[in-house]
Parts: sequence; structure tokens; C-alpha cells
Amino acid sequence: MRKSLYYALIIITFLIGLATHYLAENVFLLFGTSILALLFLASLLGKATESVAHYAGERIGGFLNATFGNAAELIIAIFLIKEGLFDMVKASITGSIIGNLLLVLGLSIFFGGLKHKMQFFNARLAGHNATLMILAIIALFVPAMFMGAFHDHHENTLSVIIAAALIIVYLLWLIFSMITHKEFLADEAVEHGEPMWGKWVSVLMLVIATVGVAIVSEWIVESVEDVAHHLGWSELFVGAFVIAIVGNAAEHSAAVLLAMKNRMGAAVEIAIGSSLQIALFVAPVLIFVSMIFGNTMNIIFSPLELVAIGVSIFIASSISKDGETNWFEGVLLLTVYIILGAAFYFA
Repeated sequence: MRKSLYYALIIITFLIGLATHYLAENVFLLFGTSILALLFLASLLGKATESVAHYAGERIGGFLNATFGNAAELIIAIFLIKEGLFDMVKASITGSIIGNLLLVLGLSIFFGGLKHKMQFFNARLAGHNATLMILAIIALFVPAMFMGAFHDHHENTLSVIIAAALIIVYLLWLIFSMITHKEFLADEAVEHGEPMWGKWVSVLMLVIATVGVAIVSEWIVESVEDVAHHLGWSELFVGAFVIAIVGNAAEHSAAVLLAMKNRMGAAVEIAIGSSLQIALFVAPVLIFVSMIFGNTMNIIFSPLELVAIGVSIFIASSISKDGETNWFEGVLLLTVYIILGAAFYFA
């Protein structure tokens, strides 16, 4: 009975969002109903991820959640690129990276730490993640610092070269971590209960939830600019925080749920793995997508965005590199997120 009610709520909220998308003229109503529908779909995605992780392991489960969750953000960014809103795309990339490193990881560590005094995950994996995050900020920092040293068309050429290099590194990382050295980066087996569905039903639910998230995300993109205009929010704040929080809703629910069940390895894979996927794969892919639309987006971010990404990487690396966490470290991450949010709001 509880399952039936849960499925009914998902369907009802989606249909309400669909109706307001086509019938309602009030942007706040469209935005609100779309957010509500997204939250229920995100919950479904989280449960599907947990179920898949039961069969495929913590790392694969977390990777699939990050990938399916980022699919929604990729779709949002493609729509923004099509409209030529490059600054909002870069802000949303920034928001996705810092949102996963500070908000998602922070909430996971905090709520997981309240239930379990100390939580552990693979320290070797944490070290590699830290190094890859440093590579990501180098790739964004270098073109911004050399911006005045070359012509506009050289900026685009450099952006394409960096994008190609990052995509190659990310694919090699997947080979390294999932194939050649997977036994060194795996977490210890964790006891957990029975999955919600069978193996293939879990995968099907993962796909259904992702498609639903993608559809609802498009509705949110259509309304968010008008909402921001009415509320007086800047494009930078909307891209870096509002859209990023909405896009990361799927990761939020799954990572926190897994951390509270003492499955911190999967939670870290969702939070940090998602940030790495955004920085090393999604953002570079968007450079090539913009080329297809005939107007290449460069990879040069603003100083405020670079500072936000840099400090997020610094504190997330410092906290996670030892492979153990407690609730107070979650508080530290969330505090930095609040500080950055205030800075972006008033910028």
C-alpha cells in the first residue's frame, strides 16, 4: 500500500507540473509545481540508485547516480547554450561543482555523521579524487589568467584543446578506476537490507526517473529567468545556485540517504564523482556542443567563479583525503557553501 501511494504521488505531481506547463500563465506556479515534481522524481532516482548499488556495488551505483543525475544538468545546459546564454551555462557549471562538493557532500557527511559517529571510505580513492579536482581547477585557471595574451579566436581554440584533453583524462580515469585498479579503489563490503526492486527493474526505474527529471528540468529552465527577473536575482546567482540546486536535487536525496545507511563510499562517489564528471566531462562536452550550434563557448570563467571552485576543491580535498568523516566536517562544508551563496547573491 505504501509503495502504491508513493508511485501515485510521483505520477500526480508530474501530471500537475505537465498541466501547469501547458495551461498556466503564472511563472511562479509553473516553477513551484515543477520543483515539487522534481523532488519526487529525485526521490525515485535515489531509491533506484540504492537498489542498483546493491547489485553492482557502491562505486558503480554511485557512478550511475552521478551520471544519470548529471544528464539532467547537461540537458539544461544545452537548452541554455542554444539560447546563447553562455554566462548562465558557466555559472551553472560552477554551481554544480561547488553544489556537489559543499552542499551534497556536506549534507551527506552531516546527516550520516549524526547517525554514525565516524564513517569511512577508501582513502586511495579520496587521494585520486583530490588530484583530479586540482587538475580541474588548473584547466579552468590557466585560460583565465592568459586571457589578455591572445586574440579572441585563440581563446576558442585553446578552449577546444583543453576540453579535448579533459575528456580524454576522464575516460582514462574511468578505465583506471573501474577496470585496471578497481580492486585497490573499492570500499569494504557494507551490510545493507534488501533492495526495493529486482536487478532489471532497478535499472528501468533509474532510466524512468532520469527521463522524468530531464523533462521537468526543461520546464524549470523555461520559468527560472522570469522568476529571477521578478525577484531581482542576478543571472550569476540563478545559474550558480538556483539552477544548480535544482539540477543536483537527484544527487542530494540519494547521497544523503546512502550516508545515513553508513554507505559513505557510495555517497562520496555521488558527490565528488559528480563534481569530477561535471568538470572533466560535462563542461568540455558543452564546448563541442556550442560548436555544433555555430557559436563556440570558451572555457574562460570569471574570477568569482574561479575563486568559488578553488575554495570548494580546497576544503573538500582537505576533509575527504583521509578517508574518514564526522558530522562536524559536514558543518564546515555547509558553512563555506553559505558564504559563497551570500557572495554570489550580492555580486
